[in-house]
Amino acid sequence: MGGFFGAVCKTDVVTDVFFGTDYHSHLGTRNAGMAAFDTGRRLQRVIHNIENSPFRTRFERITQEMRGNAAIGVISDFDPQPLLIRSVMGTYAICVIGVVNNANALIDRVLNFGGGHFDAMTGGAVNSTELIAALISQKSSFTEGIRFAQNQIEGTASILLLKDDGTLIAARDKVGRLPVMIGRREDGMCVTFESFAAQKLGFEIEKELGPGEIVQVTAEGVTQLSPPGEKMRFCSFLWSYYGYPTSTYEGVNVEVMRYVNGRIMARHDKEMNNNEGVDYVGGVPDSGTPHAIGYSNESGLPFARAFIKYTPTWARSFMPTDQTQRNRVAKMKQIPVQELIRHKSLLFVDDSIVRGTQLRETVEFLYESGAKAVHMRSACPPIMYGCKFLNFSRATSDLELIARRKILEIEGEEGFKYIEEYSDFNTERGKKLRAAICDELHLASLEFQSLEGIVEAIGLPKEQLCTYCWNGEE
Repeated sequence: MGGFFGAVCKTDVVTDVFFGTDYHSHLGTRNAGMAAFDTGRRLQRVIHNIENSPFRTRFERITQEMRGNAAIGVISDFDPQPLLIRSVMGTYAICVIGVVNNANALIDRVLNFGGGHFDAMTGGAVNSTELIAALISQKSSFTEGIRFAQNQIEGTASILLLKDDGTLIAARDKVGRLPVMIGRREDGMCVTFESFAAQKLGFEIEKELGPGEIVQVTAEGVTQLSPPGEKMRFCSFLWSYYGYPTSTYEGVNVEVMRYVNGRIMARHDKEMNNNEGVDYVGGVPDSGTPHAIGYSNESGLPFARAFIKYTPTWARSFMPTDQTQRNRVAKMKQIPVQELIRHKSLLFVDDSIVRGTQLRETVEFLYESGAKAVHMRSACPPIMYGCKFLNFSRATSDLELIARRKILEIEGEEGFKYIEEYSDFNTERGKKLRAAICDELHLASLEFQSLEGIVEAIGLPKEQLCTYCWNGEE
């Protein structure tokens, strides 16, 4: 994944873009970069790897390295960016959020169409941002080129450009899976993924781009270059997990949605008498915690943080590139509060259950710390399909997903015809799936939020939401 932030003002904006980009650090851990435009220096660009050092540390000298009244910054889990591109439309900096699943086919098409070459990375791969820039260059204007690129891409691409005249062009992905917002303050404008990043820098959110909408942004205001499309498929998982608690997407705040989501799960458990004997409710920190607070408030069961994550040195459990090391770091970060665990029946809410590897170690850690019983609730439905639009899950195969693996064990490949039944607690298949996962993870009980429940918690029409990872619907 990733996130971007850009600003164009009547004064120098490098410091603003530094802080605005830093506020997107929860969305990526691999690469980061900034580009700025100054009438004297023209376009400047700096890129750093941030796998072992956070954005703020790597870019703390940025105000000494660049200046300008317009700048963009990006956090990325994929290729280094922003890139500086020289084309028939001029020189510009570009960054992209999303994923291009048909990259090889598009590379061949570009090479066959116009000849030329790409700068190849290790192993011969091509930077996906450079590929998108090449697609844009096949048309005579940025607007036509961006529309063309988004129509060719299988996946998702939100795009932020900094032109060599100091103006920005921002484009939201074709069906609006990710947010792009425009903010205004007295001296200029900004473009941001996360709304709170703009607000903390004094910008008021003026506009949220519609699906596929393209705009030009100057210090004076916003000009629409291409109107939004009618179809929207906003990623529901942003509210459940990836989105920052203080952000608001499509008018729905992330933290508030999570409280509501937890309350809905608690109501279901009360109807089914599923939480009797529980001493404390807690979240699998950090994103599971607000769901758990909502669950606690609705159920009347006391909320407690039975274990705390130690985050000063390892802010995110999947920062190491090696899976074994990631799992070990995740376990090392968990510090128990023995008085809240020993001889207690605990119910935890996690934002999601993907492969189950880290969750299994968390449950083992709780039992080793003296827990009497560990119950688990997932704040979203069983994940049945790896994301092909944003690559939220690191699973390379659907069979890495614990729900898929258990279905295969229960019924073989024939079971994949009954995904909807396995997702539903009320069916025999649904009960078998939950029992099988409980056995593997050593849980006293397990339940998932229903698809209807999470849609209710978000509060937008289901047809405007992407629910592919749960039901396979595009």
